[in-house]
Amino acid sequence: MQRRPGFPARLDGTGGATPRAVPTPVRPSAPAAPQGVGLDSAAVRARMVQKLATGGISSSAVLQAMSAVERHRFVDSALVNQAYEDTSLPIGLAQTISKPSVVARMCELLLGAESARAGGLGRVLEIGTGCGYQAAVLSHLAREVYSVERLRGLHEKARDNLRHLRLANVHLLFGDGMQGYAKGAPYAAIIAAAGGEAVPQAWCDQLAPGGRLVAPMALAGGQQVLLVIDKTAHGLKQTVLEPVHFVPLKSGIA
Repeated sequence: MQRRPGFPARLDGTGGATPRAVPTPVRPSAPAAPQGVGLDSAAVRARMVQKLATGGISSSAVLQAMSAVERHRFVDSALVNQAYEDTSLPIGLAQTISKPSVVARMCELLLGAESARAGGLGRVLEIGTGCGYQAAVLSHLAREVYSVERLRGLHEKARDNLRHLRLANVHLLFGDGMQGYAKGAPYAAIIAAAGGEAVPQAWCDQLAPGGRLVAPMALAGGQQVLLVIDKTAHGLKQTVLEPVHFVPLKSGIA
């Protein structure tokens, strides 16, 4: 069995910077639920999950994960009343938290990988931690989650958002996501929250045989589509799915 990389681990940064892997700290105290949702959040979240099921999400594991994670804890207090609507919301630094339907769709696609169908979802690499919401959802689906964020402000925000959940299988890393995270490879699945004109070769190299990569990709005209790459015994198999809208994929750290 491959050993999990120890912490602190390091990524190769840009401009001489040496990003550090920072495991989510564990603290016993949990923040109070934001006003405007509070004790009603379970009922509102249940309605969101029902809409996901009606909209085509059929995986019970994904629906349970979406039900378990309180999305309102990952958005600014001024936006909590929109937390369970199927819309993306700003999280600062020109980034957004994805729509619940998009998160559920991409997670369900990951579970459709050959290796996941055979033995469950193992180690997952997430490119673009953002506020930490998708990492929290993935924690209910995967054995282990490595999540890389290139913007220090969001890396710290995700760390704060996830602290009270005490997710021992989620590891937050500050670094250039375009490089992936070789020390944790190979990955049963890779999921990206930003789209470029091509999928970085590092991601394909770090994907395990039988694994699946799900990421947005920009076409020649600028439109983004959801791309699925399966690593088979005969090479990489690409499948282009529906149009999506994600923030652009960028290199480096900031």
